[in-house]
Amino acid sequence: MIRHVFLTGPPGVGKTTLVQRACDALVSSGQAVEGFYTEEVREGGRRVGFDVVTVSGERGHLSRIRDAAGASHGRREYTVGQYVVDLPSFEGLALPLFRKVGPADGSRKVFVIDEIGKMELFSQSFIRAVRQTLDGSSCTVLGTIPIPKGKPLALVEEVRIRSDVKVFTVSKENRNSILADILSALQESLKLPS
Repeated sequence: MIRHVFLTGPPGVGKTTLVQRACDALVSSGQAVEGFYTEEVREGGRRVGFDVVTVSGERGHLSRIRDAAGASHGRREYTVGQYVVDLPSFEGLALPLFRKVGPADGSRKVFVIDEIGKMELFSQSFIRAVRQTLDGSSCTVLGTIPIPKGKPLALVEEVRIRSDVKVFTVSKENRNSILADILSALQESLKLPS
């Protein structure tokens, strides 16, 4: 039985756009949706970082390019490439959302986790919350995971091999035609008993 739906594919292929389009379709059909997605932040045409954005529109920093001085402001610094991860900002916005995953009016919610990636995985609390949410029965997760590259990310691989997860690989060739299949898989998983 498929309980959760994840998208994977190379960076920039359109995973987040598909998640947003699926959310729009679900909300317009009356489905309760909660969670967050990750969005690029650009200044002057140049990517300077990523924000975490809740489905309801709240926004916070996930990461930014290290400032010229490279100052860590006295706290442990988590980096991915040129980006410094703002763990307190990410956790402050994303973690409370996991407490809202219970059934809404007796029906299952869709909970968006975009994405389970290197930056997010610096948070042990996030890792625990993702595992609890996937193991629970009160919601269907619509999430994104990176394609395998380099050293495997433990939680990403756990998600990928779960028997209750359907993984769609998004490519430039299928990104404009795969939405109906994603929505169909989500509708099927929402029919499961809570």
